[in-house]
Amino acid sequence: MKKHYRHENDCLNCGAILHGKFCHVCGQENVQIKENFGHMMDHAISDYFHFDHQFFHTLKPLFFKPGMLTTQYMAGKRVQYLHPVKMYIFISLVYFLVLFQQTGGGIVKIDTKEMTTEQLNAAVKAINQSTYLPPNAKKEALHDLYKDNGYTIINNKVVKDTSKKAKESLKQEQANPHMVNPTSNDSTYEAYLAAQAKLPAAKRDGWFERYYNKKAFAINKQKINVKEVIEDGIKHNFPKMMFVLLPLFALILMITFYRSKKFYVEHLIYSFHLHCFLFLFLATIMILHFIIPANLYWLTGLLDFAAVIIIIWYIYKSLRVVYAGSGWRTVTKMIGMSFAYFFAFSICLTVLLLFTVFSAV
Repeated sequence: MKKHYRHENDCLNCGAILHGKFCHVCGQENVQIKENFGHMMDHAISDYFHFDHQFFHTLKPLFFKPGMLTTQYMAGKRVQYLHPVKMYIFISLVYFLVLFQQTGGGIVKIDTKEMTTEQLNAAVKAINQSTYLPPNAKKEALHDLYKDNGYTIINNKVVKDTSKKAKESLKQEQANPHMVNPTSNDSTYEAYLAAQAKLPAAKRDGWFERYYNKKAFAINKQKINVKEVIEDGIKHNFPKMMFVLLPLFALILMITFYRSKKFYVEHLIYSFHLHCFLFLFLATIMILHFIIPANLYWLTGLLDFAAVIIIIWYIYKSLRVVYAGSGWRTVTKMIGMSFAYFFAFSICLTVLLLFTVFSAV
């Protein structure tokens, strides 16, 4: 559909004098303000397919040419590719939707309190015959089911645990599942404070331990299901945590490859591109897990093994392209960088879990 351009040469957005159909200052197209429905839809569809073209044009080097997208972007060749931040937001949205669908869609919720033998056998049968639960999830569900009903598994045999300790533990867990254990044996927070007051100042708990015990006693008193709180908190806050990790990972890269003389923003762009590949690749693997029948355990295991090899190779290859290091030097820096990243990831995840639990009370 033909576009109708204005005869005036002033930009309606910023007021600059135009020397063509697009403003050289803000980039707005000099089209007529009053457009009919057909022109409006044509403009919207053109913008959509422009994004669509950029996205699919970006996928090829992202997947099959590790590191090239970063070098191209830093060389100034950017119009044909999606902006790294825009691409990350879109791909991470897809990834976390698939991730939480997989981790949350296969959960079998069964009321395990005071189950009869017939109910227990029916629940076990339902889990074993499930076609969408992977083997590890089935094993974990069966373990929790037997444990909640006073059984234990010894040498792959289900045995009734009739010990007094097991009964008391089961009774306590059923009264308040997934409790948070305080560091004190006191029954209430008030009793804990009274016991602390009797101790010499040098032997009293510090600020963090007192805060932890306060929250732990409150969680147990309110009978909050910590497992459900953590699951909901991770779903809401884990994507935010990963976004915070991106600049931390860029800082790790800057320290690891300090001799490359690259600016921090260059490391950050590589961080965005690498995480985009990882998210999109892992989302593809998870979708394949959905498609592969549950009885083909060996195929899913082979797929996971191949995925690990591909990820390691991709990171190695992209580092060599972006930072132009030798093979052995890249491997050693890659190992050190990985340890630093997983350390930062563990710290952020611990903070996320503590914040999620303690903010529930």
